[in-house]
Amino acid sequence: MGYWGQYVSVAERKLQAAKHLKAAQKKGKVFNPVVVEGRQIANTFWGKAWCDNLENYSDYENRLPRGRAYVRNGPVIDLQVSKGKVHAKVMGSYLYDVDIEIKEMNSSKWKNLVKACSGKIDSLVELLQGKFSNGVMAMIIDQNNGLFPCPNEISMECSCPDGVGMCKHSAAVLYGVGNRLDLQPEWLFKLRHVDHLDMMVQAGAEGIMTSSELSADALEESDLSSLFGIEMAERPRLVKQMAPPAVENIIELSASQAAALLNISKSRLLKLLDNKTIPFREDGKQRWILFEEIIQYRKNQGTS
Repeated sequence: MGYWGQYVSVAERKLQAAKHLKAAQKKGKVFNPVVVEGRQIANTFWGKAWCDNLENYSDYENRLPRGRAYVRNGPVIDLQVSKGKVHAKVMGSYLYDVDIEIKEMNSSKWKNLVKACSGKIDSLVELLQGKFSNGVMAMIIDQNNGLFPCPNEISMECSCPDGVGMCKHSAAVLYGVGNRLDLQPEWLFKLRHVDHLDMMVQAGAEGIMTSSELSADALEESDLSSLFGIEMAERPRLVKQMAPPAVENIIELSASQAAALLNISKSRLLKLLDNKTIPFREDGKQRWILFEEIIQYRKNQGTS
């Protein structure tokens, strides 16, 4: 029987997937498998909206059903997301590599979406949990001007011999992204090359204000944790300010907090402070960094 005629049962694929995961762990590699519990691939607004968006396009209607059935059996043993890119390993007849690229969201569309949503989302937690009005929801999922990519903004490549634009392995990975958005909704913004913090920015008289003009009253400890996907070991400092009048309160972060929010080591953060790359205020032996300085550094480094 030739290459194309080989059939591997679901049970055998699961066994092979488990072996590959175990081998990777022995080598110190960290894999992020997609685990679908029950029949529902995604359960939150962001995960469901991603899957619904895929299914709304006729371009995919012949291939998605196979991927939908495939992902439920646990073949996606690793799924990694970086800016505009998805890399995954999928267990089929062999272990295949799947690479998906998502085009950067048109800057004008993003600015228009941010402006349309300004003042309509109450907190960062609500944004990441998808808890907002039907009006905001409609704008975000709009096929022409919303956040989700259309088929001509998605390119796929799989190492399997299928030779089509979307094989069942690529389709399974796309559904896997929807599954993971349940836990990491910020991934969608990373895939579209935009910063989800922009959605919380207020509209000013001359357009959209920068993050440094945000009032710290709107940012709580839980907001910061959800925004960056980490648990804060200590509370950020809310500092009362008399000036400038436009900002009564600011948030100051310790070096440990700032390093955690930037996903870098504390030693790396201290080097950035020593080099004056990130401004800070010194209070005795403690260094305090303004929250908006962290946001500005993220923007400059393109680490949204």
